[in-house]
Amino acid sequence: MGDFCMPSLGADMKQGTLITWLVEPDEQIEYGQVIAEIETDKGLFEIEAFESGIVRKILVEERQRVPVGTVLAVIDSLDSAVEIPRSEKSMKTTAPSQQKWTRASPSARVLAKQLGVDLSTITGSGPQGVITRGDIELAVGQQEHGAANKPTMGDYAAGMRKAIAAAMSLSNREIPHYYLESCIDMSRALHWMEVENRARPIQQRLLPVVLLAQALVKALGKFPDFNGFWSNDGFQQQDAVHLGFAIALRQGGLIAPALRNAGNKDLWALREELHDLISRARNGKLRGSEMTDATITMTSLGDLGVNAVHGVIYPPQVALVGFGRISERPWAEHGMLGVRPQVTVTLAADHRASDGHRGGQFLDAINRQVQNPEEL
Repeated sequence: MGDFCMPSLGADMKQGTLITWLVEPDEQIEYGQVIAEIETDKGLFEIEAFESGIVRKILVEERQRVPVGTVLAVIDSLDSAVEIPRSEKSMKTTAPSQQKWTRASPSARVLAKQLGVDLSTITGSGPQGVITRGDIELAVGQQEHGAANKPTMGDYAAGMRKAIAAAMSLSNREIPHYYLESCIDMSRALHWMEVENRARPIQQRLLPVVLLAQALVKALGKFPDFNGFWSNDGFQQQDAVHLGFAIALRQGGLIAPALRNAGNKDLWALREELHDLISRARNGKLRGSEMTDATITMTSLGDLGVNAVHGVIYPPQVALVGFGRISERPWAEHGMLGVRPQVTVTLAADHRASDGHRGGQFLDAINRQVQNPEEL
């Protein structure tokens, strides 16, 4: 028998709200199955089961806010659980006592929260009656305008700003940062990318940010001491690279979910999964594990015209790498002055886990990877 508890989705998270149960008592579940949705100040997240088994008891009702570590449900492992006949499961899902389980997609729940819509008043049009985002929009359109005390997008963004402020304050208090920056010549990489993209449809073409992300991941193979966590007064190196990627949300705020096992993906797979991660982050479909697994974070503000970004490390990570915009600048080589496309790369690192010499070598390794794009 195991306890399913309110998880911690970041060093700054103290409590969360159980929004939806996606399973019912006596239902059999599989390892990794999404069984609940919780909401924190940073948004709505899907939470996976930590083991296969049968849900025996649900201890926290929907819409309750509880501290991290609170037992939400009791799950019997399959070794000790007795399988419930399918006919009994069917009866349980139609019993009147189970009518409280409102089913809705994660993105629909995010929108409902933002607009102050009571999901119990909505009829779902999705598979098996699941409430969709379109159902929410239709219901809002049918309501009278000007309802009082309705939460706004600004309210939602303000909550996320408070969460970000708490995390960054913790980082500045506890982590002795040091900062380095370097310029990377992007000529070879951009030419190689242009040639590769000619044979692909627009929606499948590479973007420079993908090349830079892959270069960062490859460099970590030689400098793993930037990939891990500072915990219990020591550095805990991680074998797998779970690349946190900073994403600006449409309603305001910033989130940095993990692109898991990035070190095992080629350039094209990285492109597809990064696109998927950004899309799900902006539609409220992230999983809890994607918020807790990041071993290093990358941020890129080049699309906003920023030349360089000096970030703040997200604890318990020990490094953050930032990329600015690619722009044409003077470049001197072999006594000759010319103009080349360049990007500024910066490193914010934890001085407890590394030093400036090691950090400089790490930035040089990223540069070397970019200069050999065919090996990415």
